[in-house]
Amino acid sequence: MENSKEHSQYTLAFQATTHCLTGCGVGDIVGVIIGTLLGLPYISRIIVGVLLGFIFGFLLGILPLVRTRISYMQAARIVLTTELLSILVMEAAEATTELVFPGMRRLGLLHIRYWIGLFIALIAGFIVAFPVNLLLVKRGIRHHH
Repeated sequence: MENSKEHSQYTLAFQATTHCLTGCGVGDIVGVIIGTLLGLPYISRIIVGVLLGFIFGFLLGILPLVRTRISYMQAARIVLTTELLSILVMEAAEATTELVFPGMRRLGLLHIRYWIGLFIALIAGFIVAFPVNLLLVKRGIRHHH
């Protein structure tokens, strides 16, 4: 019985982390594209990506709740409670990886090594956020998606 409960906690944490990765990943990619098209410096592109990662992460958390007829304010409170820490650590890991990955600062969007670096950053974000989500699930702070 205990093994089944632990398995479901890991499954829920995995689902929450994957959900977080979707929002953060979309935001990061869109931010990098926008920053590049605007000719922003590399650090500014990362900042735009992080900001959009938060926005997309929160939107992906809020929208399913609003569809269940919960108000936007209630949905925002739930998402802040259940996903803020996860998004924070995921975005921090992704941004750090993007800063230290060899050559990413010089590479453009059309270079395969740039996308490999971004992919590695997303993996790093998942690896760092999973234990955070598992801890939240074990403490009874449930994700609602």
